[in-house]
Amino acid sequence: MGIPVVIPAYEPDGKLLDLCRSLVESGIGDIVVVDDGSGEEYQPVFKAVQEECRGVVLRHAVNMGKGRALKDAFNFLLNEREDLIGCVTADSDGQHTVKDILKCMEALEQGHNRFILGCRDFDQPDVPFKSRFGNKLTQKVCKGLCGIAVSDTQTGLRAVPKEFMGYLLNTSGERFEFETNMLLESKGRFEIAEVMIETVYDSRTGHKTHFDPVRDSIRIYRIFGGVFFRFLVSSFSSSILDILLFLLLCPVLEAAAPLWYAAAATALARAVSALYNYLVNYKIVFRSREKHRRSAIKYFTLAAIQMCMSALLVTAGIHIFYMLEEVVVKIAVDIVLFFISYRIQNSYVFRAKG
Repeated sequence: MGIPVVIPAYEPDGKLLDLCRSLVESGIGDIVVVDDGSGEEYQPVFKAVQEECRGVVLRHAVNMGKGRALKDAFNFLLNEREDLIGCVTADSDGQHTVKDILKCMEALEQGHNRFILGCRDFDQPDVPFKSRFGNKLTQKVCKGLCGIAVSDTQTGLRAVPKEFMGYLLNTSGERFEFETNMLLESKGRFEIAEVMIETVYDSRTGHKTHFDPVRDSIRIYRIFGGVFFRFLVSSFSSSILDILLFLLLCPVLEAAAPLWYAAAATALARAVSALYNYLVNYKIVFRSREKHRRSAIKYFTLAAIQMCMSALLVTAGIHIFYMLEEVVVKIAVDIVLFFISYRIQNSYVFRAKG
């Protein structure tokens, strides 16, 4: 079908060979396995994949990480498969069934420009609390900080379109965090579609995982928080620029307009700092692919609305919470509007059209 199966593997057990055999039995003969520096004692498994299943085995001399393994497989397929539509990535530890791999293949075949996620149902009663809590938390963080709503952010079963495969070759991340970066890079480029798959856990498969819950989780959450951190820096630097310009313009304009120099300095400083903030958010914070005209109209409309809402809510807050200082009310209002503005800019203003 022009959709090979890519399986990164590090120190695999017999489940890798079982999966490859099952794929061949189901009619899937195009299999690419990446030996991510497993060592000599694991070579019989990879040799069996080659001989019994006619699979291609790419080898790393040392362990380089899941992200690097996926990128090397993508590069190989883009160079070697003329009829390539995309590929399906699957784990080697027995977590993904042939039936679910086929479901992802079919979904990609039906829409070549869709990024397909094979998502587990974490609401099932037999799901361990740790897994359910961890996934729910990651869902919230991904949606809140990145504006991407998916039900399973860490699934390894994914159908990746050919065009996206090429783009991902230059995407950062060499280990498990690469799969998180795939989600971020898909935003505005490819529609994300979910396919529900069977939820398989350690107790049923006895597999071993190479995912470090501390180290790799830190990497993943650092990626999720990267956009918001850049937004914080952009907003803070814009405020500093606004103040500095105001201080510089006041003495210059005072002689020309003694009655209105402060208002004029405020307006000019705010105009320059707003333009600066827009350009930084567009290019660096959200890395938008939206047309400048569309995003600029939405950005400055939002800025105007935010300014009006700030004035309205601060005025109302001062009357309602009259026992509080005005500055306290203003800080509280602006903090709330800051987070609302971030969500709107992330999800709407700088949303790229794929």
